[in-house]
Amino acid sequence: MRNWYARFERPISSASLVGGFVFNALTLKRVDLFLENFWVIAHLLVVAVCIVWINRLENENEEEKNPSKVNFWLVNVLQFFFGGLLSTYLVFYFRSGDLSSSWPFILILVLAFWANESLKSRYARMSFQISLFYLSLFAFTIFFVPVILKDTGSLIFLLSGAVSLTLMGIFLLILFAAAQERFRQSIKIVFSAVAGIFLAVNLLYFTNIIPPIPLSLIDGGVYHSIMKNPAGNYIVKYEDTGWRAYMTLYPDVHLTASDPVYVYSAVFSPPGFHTVIVHEWQYDDPSSFAWSDSERIELPVVGGREGGFRTYSMKTGITPGHWRVTVATLKGAVIGRVRFHIVAADTNPPLETKVKN
Repeated sequence: MRNWYARFERPISSASLVGGFVFNALTLKRVDLFLENFWVIAHLLVVAVCIVWINRLENENEEEKNPSKVNFWLVNVLQFFFGGLLSTYLVFYFRSGDLSSSWPFILILVLAFWANESLKSRYARMSFQISLFYLSLFAFTIFFVPVILKDTGSLIFLLSGAVSLTLMGIFLLILFAAAQERFRQSIKIVFSAVAGIFLAVNLLYFTNIIPPIPLSLIDGGVYHSIMKNPAGNYIVKYEDTGWRAYMTLYPDVHLTASDPVYVYSAVFSPPGFHTVIVHEWQYDDPSSFAWSDSERIELPVVGGREGGFRTYSMKTGITPGHWRVTVATLKGAVIGRVRFHIVAADTNPPLETKVKN
């Protein structure tokens, strides 16, 4: 069995990582739930133990590709659990932002996921192990600290970074005690890698590229009218264009000159959160070929509701053309976007009614 696994190691590893990603996408629900965070912490602990153990064995010159040696299996376990961590982060961060604004950070996670699968020979290098581990640790504290403190913002993010550096410092002390010779050989590269990742992630956050996790847009849409019934549910009226609505990024909304248009959003945040989001109405100006800000509406959000806190904004006298409403934090981090195309009409189109529970 040992030799059989060694022979088919690459396809087995690829299949397990892809299967693990699909499993995470289907089963991971919320970043504030105990089981989800326990899952991540358990993975981080296994990764930390494997890194320390591998580097301790390196002093004994164990062969990485020999299936009869412990080092061979530790490297495979390390790769598998790194894949589980990175696929979990891909799921969580992808849900918490709009790809058009957060794609650089998502791309970093995708590249890390690819490197974990394709650059296995690099696992012999402590700097590669530490780089992936610190990226995984920082990505965890970015959403775990806000969940614990029930707040978001720049100060909370800076605290998340401080927590990640503290935990990394403790881990490096343990690694130094376990493998002093190898640590001394890699110390400059290791500290440079940690510092580089820390600065890069901070740059991405303060330029609003990192998704505003743990906030996420559960539901959003454009409607002709929105009313709240006595049961607390929202009654919305919309144009039913059938399959055509799924074939375009900007579905048509036919409006007469006097009609208003409504944009609905349901934003999830963990229990205990009280924050403010923004609906930024933006028009695709054909004269400048750029998005032009039209209106900025601040809306309160209370956390804890499974389906997200429901709210909406409304605009009248809207110009025909492409529009988008960016649902964002006060700092400007994009939670999601609702896109639509306003078409001038002489009469009101037929409307369907739906209840937003």
